[in-house]
Amino acid sequence: MEKKIIIDATDSSLGRIASYAAKQALLGNSVVIVNSEKALILGNRKNILEDYLHRLTLGHGVQKGPLHSKMPADIVRRACRGMMRRKRPTGIEAYRHLKCFEGVPQEYAASEKISFPKKPIKFITVGKLSELIKLK
Repeated sequence: MEKKIIIDATDSSLGRIASYAAKQALLGNSVVIVNSEKALILGNRKNILEDYLHRLTLGHGVQKGPLHSKMPADIVRRACRGMMRRKRPTGIEAYRHLKCFEGVPQEYAASEKISFPKKPIKFITVGKLSELIKLK
């Protein structure tokens, strides 16, 4: 039986969210992540921004990829994809069960949500990272 799991990413570590969501999707559950722009990427802001900007420049030559999105929901979804075996049939099926949203859609507003709150000293939100990437 497929279970729908809704995760609220507000003030939660992106790595914890991604590993939990990937594990649940691989078990066959449908996973929805809301407020993805409020997820926290832990570490030094300058180093995180440099790392993401470097990833955006990779493959811009003769090759046509890899393509990295700049939207917060897509950054979270790609982090979850990194926790799955996406080239295997089980990973492909699990990735289809994963949805990420900015804000909370109307259909999930009244539902019970899981959260992993943690307020570290050094962090940057996915939304802020997305804004900084779009400026460069």
